[in-house]
Amino acid sequence: MGVLQRFERRLQGLVDGAFAKAFKAEVQPVEIASALQRECTDRAAIVSRGRTIVPNDFVVELGHHDYERLSVYAQPLCSELASMVTEYAQEQGYSFVGPVQIRFERVDDLETGMFRVRSQALAGVVPMAAAAPPAGRPVAYLEINGARHPLTKPVMTIGRGLDVDLRIEDPGVSRRHAEIRAGGDTAIITDLGSTNGVIVDGRPVDQAPLRDGSVIILGNTTLIFRTG
Repeated sequence: MGVLQRFERRLQGLVDGAFAKAFKAEVQPVEIASALQRECTDRAAIVSRGRTIVPNDFVVELGHHDYERLSVYAQPLCSELASMVTEYAQEQGYSFVGPVQIRFERVDDLETGMFRVRSQALAGVVPMAAAAPPAGRPVAYLEINGARHPLTKPVMTIGRGLDVDLRIEDPGVSRRHAEIRAGGDTAIITDLGSTNGVIVDGRPVDQAPLRDGSVIILGNTTLIFRTG
């Protein structure tokens, strides 16, 4: 039994069969599932021998009517779609850089029965440092994928390995990629001999001062430095 067939079978008992009544003429969940599979295949990128990365963050754009119908079941349906994408990736030998997330978005330029899928690879970020922020003093932080990660130590190492302070699950990031030294009113980022280098505000650097709003690129991941 294929991934789509398993997906359809799971939907049959979801929400007491409400899906069977709700999706007779408009956008069908299996159509979305098939489009997500195509998005993975079309955007697959070989990053090393035996490793192919595909998007893990998906937005399904829907017209007003379809969005209103689907949004009622958004939580269980998106969960099933994420499981389906994960199963499909496992069968194809694809890898993700972070957890699979799917959400619906209403747009004004789509008619009933039509939808679009857009996607990106969003690296999972795991704070590994347990240090508490200094009391009574604003703490600088990095903004990654919309989340804030405080720089709670004088020297914060960033990379893909397990021995860093901020772990980024991005194949383009080295195990120990860079470090940020933040103290007083100054902050400096230093490349730790990474494979793909460090880019700050559009320039490759070995070492560079950071200002509030500095845009840092490590591998395929964008970080924004904030002074707190």
